Formats: sequence, structure tokens, C-alpha cells
Amino acid sequence: MLGISDVKLFMTLLVRDEEDIVGENLDFHLAQGVDRVIVTDNGSEDRTLDILRGYEDRGLVELLLEPADDYSQGRWVTKMARLAADQGADWVINADADEFWWPRTGTVRSAFEELGGEVGIVVAHRTNFVPRPEDGRPFWERMTLRERESLNPLGKPLPPKVAHRAHPEITVVQGNHRVEGPDLGEPVDDGSIEILHFPMRAYAQFENKIVKGGRAYARNRELPDRIGRTWRRLYELWERGGLRDHYREQVAEQEGGDLLEDTRLRDYLRALGRPAAPQPAG
Repeated sequence: MLGISDVKLFMTLLVRDEEDIVGENLDFHLAQGVDRVIVTDNGSEDRTLDILRGYEDRGLVELLLEPADDYSQGRWVTKMARLAADQGADWVINADADEFWWPRTGTVRSAFEELGGEVGIVVAHRTNFVPRPEDGRPFWERMTLRERESLNPLGKPLPPKVAHRAHPEITVVQGNHRVEGPDLGEPVDDGSIEILHFPMRAYAQFENKIVKGGRAYARNRELPDRIGRTWRRLYELWERGGLRDHYREQVAEQEGGDLLEDTRLRDYLRALGRPAAPQPAG
């Protein structure tokens, strides 16, 4: 088992048009003890790149650019994960911009520090936070309702994500739900880390994501149709003119039933000093 001071924790992010959340994601995970973040930007057309450049200038982010519009997530994340291994990482979290890895106790870093040497994979289950009425505040101030049990749009349990011990020959499978390649050690699935998931934050953001992602999947002839099934189905819904109604059905006013009040991320980002009002462009 590595000594506490020896553990190097890296995170990878693949982003596209995430100006409303990427800064919060980086601030949160860096405050939680992530040493370095490798980010691939896949053709963002909003302020995402400007935000990332600011973190890059401070030496907190290594920024890669991938202009291909076929959403080859597995290939791009694998490249970042292997780069992390080459740079001396011990553990790698492969995250999305809308995912916040939340430890049951302590920090994300301490959760990995406490793992025994026999452990090679950490399984983290996701919980969806539902959209709230848009009122000009950032998503984390508004979105304080989460589902008791999260299902995907197909009605199946939301699949977990995994973090893994770094290895230069690892392969991250499309979706970041599992890894392939060398034997990294035993998996642990004990709830020590969960993922707070914020996929639908505003309708404009959600529509942009589904349309661009759906078209990118359609361009990728290497992936079978079962990969990205949720995204593909929502894109088909958009083509039929039903995506806005789908979004409206998800917007919640108050807790109750299958929804619980959960202010953990809001309170944490407030404590970090994140601005609670929209920031001017530029």
C-alpha cells in the first residue's frame, strides 16, 4: 500500500460545450485532492475552452484538442488515461463534466489513499439530480433534488462508473463504465464514493448535448447501435419534436415521492466561494 504522500490522483475529462459546469467540476475535484486533470475538448463552441485555458495557465490542467465529430469517447479517454500513467499517476478517475465524485467520508483523495494494494478498480454508483425551474442562478444553486433511485431513459438502473489504478496499457471502454486490458487488482464496490450526476441543467444545454451527441454517434460507424443507446434514443425523440416535452416532464418544483432534498454540492461550492450568479461573458 502506498504511503499517503505518495499517492498521485489524476482525473480525465472529455468535454464539449460545458461552460455552465466545467469550472465547478474542476474546482470541486481539485479541492477534493485530485493532483492533476487531463482534459480533452471535443470542438466546444461556447466559452468552455476559455475557461479551460485559465486552469491550464495555472498548471492545473493539461488540455488536449480533439476536433473529430464522431464521439470516439473510448479512444479519447483511453489516450488520456494512458497519458496519466506515463506521468506517474497511481489512480485515474475518468469523469464527465456533469459528474461529481463524492466520498462517503473525508475527501476523494483520502478515499483512494485508504485502499489496500490488492484493489485495482473502484466502482462508483451515480444518482441523478433533476432539473429545476430556470431562474438565472447556476445549476448547483437550483438543483438540490435528487432521485431515490436513478434509472436511465430506458427504465434500467443507471450504470455505475469506475476509477482504476493507472497502467500504460489500459483501455477505457466507451461510456467509462469499465476498463479492459491488464489485471489491475480486485474491484471494490462498497459505496465509499458515489457520483452526484447533473445531466439536465437547462433546456438549451440539454438540447445542444443531445443534438450534437446524437449526430456524432450517427457518424461513428465503428460503434454498434447498442453503444450510446440512451443518447441515440433521445436524439430520435428530438427529431420527432418531443425532446422539450421530455425535459419539461423532468423539471421538479419540490421534494416528495421519489425525490429527496440534497444540498451537499450546493453547500460545498458555496464554501469554495463559487459565484452564485451568472458571470458576464468575455
